[in-house]
This record gives sequence, structure tokens and C-alpha cells, in this order.
Amino acid sequence: MPNPEHARILMQGSAAWNAWRRANPMLRADLSRIRLGKFDLAGADLRNAELARAELHAVNLNAALLSGADLRRADLSNADLAGADLTNAKLYRAGLSDANLDSPDLRGADLCRATLGGCRLTRSKLQQAVLVSADLGGADLTFANLSGANLSIAQLVKTNLTSANIAGCRVYGTSVWDVCLSNTIQTNLIITPEDEALVEVDNLEVAQFVYLLLNNERIRDVIDTITSKVVLILGRFIPERKYVLESLRQELRFLGYSPVLFDFDKPTNLDLTETITLLARMARFIIADITDPKSVPHELASIVPALAVPLAPVLEGELPDPPTAPYSMFRDLGKYPWVLPLHRYTSRDELIVSFRDSVIRPAEEKRRELLQIKNASEQ
Repeated sequence: MPNPEHARILMQGSAAWNAWRRANPMLRADLSRIRLGKFDLAGADLRNAELARAELHAVNLNAALLSGADLRRADLSNADLAGADLTNAKLYRAGLSDANLDSPDLRGADLCRATLGGCRLTRSKLQQAVLVSADLGGADLTFANLSGANLSIAQLVKTNLTSANIAGCRVYGTSVWDVCLSNTIQTNLIITPEDEALVEVDNLEVAQFVYLLLNNERIRDVIDTITSKVVLILGRFIPERKYVLESLRQELRFLGYSPVLFDFDKPTNLDLTETITLLARMARFIIADITDPKSVPHELASIVPALAVPLAPVLEGELPDPPTAPYSMFRDLGKYPWVLPLHRYTSRDELIVSFRDSVIRPAEEKRRELLQIKNASEQ
């Protein structure tokens, strides 16, 4: 509990409190567990004060002096700490959700396991701060300076780091999802824990992948899957056509492949062509059902000229007499050597029966042929 005399003076407001502090400069204020919901302490001198487990929800601490203060497990949610001096403050497990920390000085502060979700930390000074296991989900760190901070095992989900400086941060185990890194300085990020040899990267979004690549043998299996087993399936997703595509996916799984059926909304940061191209780059080969085509011709026109990936086109229906192309631009794709002859089928069951010999085998043979050509050109 707080010292009764200290609590009584603080309740008189910042002016009375600061006058008492000037008269007692050597006395450490004991305000642990004090309850001050929505109180006005703007400009209060609370340097080195004992405020552990204090309930300071929505308290006005604008421009307050809190350097060296012990705020461990304190509730500072929705508090106004704009411009506050929190250098070397102890904020272990402090609750700062939705607090206003615009332009505070948090250099060297201990924010280990602190909750900062939705917190406004614009222009904050966080150099050398300890943010191990801190929750920064949805926090706004625009123009913040976190250089040299320890972000190990911190949660950065939808965190705004626009124009922030995270150079030299330790990011071992940091969870990074949907983070805004526009104009962010992110050089010399340390991806290893303190007891391992120093490894640095210059991109927060690839830090976790690089660490796994260096330290986890199982990541090689993931890379092998992406580069050697993925088969991209393209087609039209009306019910009668999707039934065929789903059957192809099941057959590919049975044969040991990892089929990717393009049946999802395009990513918000990629247009349709970019999405298809990205998937095609990962594919061992592509199967395109061009029966009753709609978007498939555009997709093929985008990826076939750009990528030497085997393409196996399939089409339901008998060969017309005289033979005609499935759609007007299809003939143009035939000039690319990685496009296989069109395989026609009369029903889903007939396609599955002929699938291995008429689709898979030619696609694999074409892939081997292309690899041989590539290897010969590199010698």
C-alpha cells in the first residue's frame, strides 16, 4: 500500500506534490498500489517513485517526470503520457493499452512483457529499451526511434513502424504479421539470441525465415516442398467445373504432389497477375482446365511468356471437325516449348483414368527437358 502521507500530498495535485518534492529531494516517494483513476497529474515530478501495481487508468501524466520510476505491473491503460520522461523506468508487465505516449522519452526503459496494444508511441524515444515479450499489436510507432532496443519474442501484429528507426534491434523470436514498414530504417537487425553468435539481417520481415534457415533442419523440407512438389491448378470455379478441378487436386495428392488450387480472393497488396505469377514461380508444373474459359486465358497470357514452367492444358469435349482452337488466343501459346499439347477428355472419370499417362508423365518429361537445357546453358 502507498505511504499515507505521500498519497495525501499527491492527491492535492501536481503543484502541491512538486513543491513537496523540492523540499524533500532525497526522499523516495512510496506510491505503490495507489488508485488514481482519471486523475490530473500533468507535469508531476515522480522521478524514482515507487508506483508498482499502481492503478493509473486514464490518468493525465502529460509531460510528467517518471525517470527511474518503478511502474512494474502498473495499470496505465488509456493514460496520457505524451511528452513524459520515462528514461530507465521499470515498466515490467505494465498495462499501457491504448495509452497516449506521443513523443515520450523511454530510453533504456524496461518494458519487458508490457502490454502496449493500440498504444500511440509516435515519435517516441525507445533507444536501448527492453521490449522482450512485449505486446505491440496495433501500436503506432510512426517516427519512433527504437535503435538498439531488444524486441526479442515481442508481438508485432498490425504494428505501424512507418518512418521508424529499428536499426540494431535484437529481433530473435519476434512475431511479425501485417507490419507497416514504409520508410523504416531496419539495418543490422540481430536475429540470434544473446548466447549465440551474432547474425544480422536488414529486413524485419525475413528475419524469422533466415533464422530458421540457419538453425532448423526441417525448414529444408519446407523449401523442398515449395520447389519440387507444388502443382498449380487453374480453371473456372463454377460448380460443374470446380468438381473436375477438385478431382484433379485429390489425384495429385494421391500421387505425392502439393496441389494449389487458385480458388481464393487475391491478396490486397497484389493484383491478379502478380498473384498468379507468384504461384506459378513456385510450381513444378501447371495444369490449366480451359473448358468454358473466362479468366484462364488472361492468366495464361500473363504467365506463359514470362515463365518457363511446364503447362499442361486440358479440355472437356470431343475434338471438333475441323479442329479449332479452344479460344482465339490459344494458338499463340503453342510457340512456347514449355506448353504441352492439349489433352481432351470426355468426362471427369475418363480424365482421372488417363491423368497419369496423358498429363503427369508429359509434364514431368517436359520439366526434365527444360532442366537439361538450363544446366547446359550454365556450363
